[in-house]
Amino acid sequence: MPQAHLLALDCGTSVLRAYLLGEGGAVLEERREPWGIMHLPEGGFIGALQAIAGDWRAATPGLGVIACGMVGSAQGWFEAPYVPCPAGRDALVSGLLARDAAPGLRIHIVPGVTRDGDRPDVMRGEETQVVGVLARAPELAAQARLVIPGTHSKWVQVRDGRILDLHTYMTGELFALLREHSILGRPARTAIAGPEEAAGQAFERGVAAVRERPGTGATELLFSTRTLVLKGQLKAIDSLEYLSGLLVGEELRCALAGPAPPNGSPLVLVGDAALCQRYLRAIALFGLDAMPPIEGASPAGLWQLAHQAGLCAGR
Repeated sequence: MPQAHLLALDCGTSVLRAYLLGEGGAVLEERREPWGIMHLPEGGFIGALQAIAGDWRAATPGLGVIACGMVGSAQGWFEAPYVPCPAGRDALVSGLLARDAAPGLRIHIVPGVTRDGDRPDVMRGEETQVVGVLARAPELAAQARLVIPGTHSKWVQVRDGRILDLHTYMTGELFALLREHSILGRPARTAIAGPEEAAGQAFERGVAAVRERPGTGATELLFSTRTLVLKGQLKAIDSLEYLSGLLVGEELRCALAGPAPPNGSPLVLVGDAALCQRYLRAIALFGLDAMPPIEGASPAGLWQLAHQAGLCAGR
């Protein structure tokens, strides 16, 4: 295997991702475990790091460690202060929090980003993805609108290489709560799986229901997930896809109702390929275009920040 230069971690709400990075930020190996901030293994953060990357550290003593995401939150390993908007790469590097987590283990945590005002907003982890996107597609630095789907979806406005504004939508978390803890999720739990095409049509039906009823509140539309099944107009197995369509459609409706971005500001999807494809379909139903999804933004961003901070081995 090529020489390792950096150990990079991305800690989300429910998932921990580890990347062993080589020359130029090349991903030599990637691992994933269900150990986000809400579900750590025995031993807490130290135990999670040892389990997911202990052999990497043993093979390359002194390997630099950088982490982003919820590991720097108030409930995380060490709290890293937020950097205010507008925030560029230089500000994030200056805000890196260095801590000795254990003998021989010094970890650098990427700060989050905050937008102040009467309705403040924050993000942790997505700022690193923005850095990675701009490294992979520098033409977007002038201006772009990034959509980062997830548990807490982020819409991020970029201008002149800096994060200018951000808005959070709890689409993924709401879907999980409704699926597992509401009457809307019950029908699909005992249903027999149907064709994939029908599931896709149910998702698009949910998006269209939101788009075609701009004056109808989201809570009223959500209940149609149940009534359509009761009336035989929607198969139980497809009801969760319809519900997903309603929630993603509501996110798009709210996000697109705000002030229009500058002309020529492309819409760019970032993150998990399958989730981005779902959003692409929904965006198309709203009559808009988006650039092909950009993957691998998190390790690319972690490498950029670590390299600028002088944390990569072999520099």
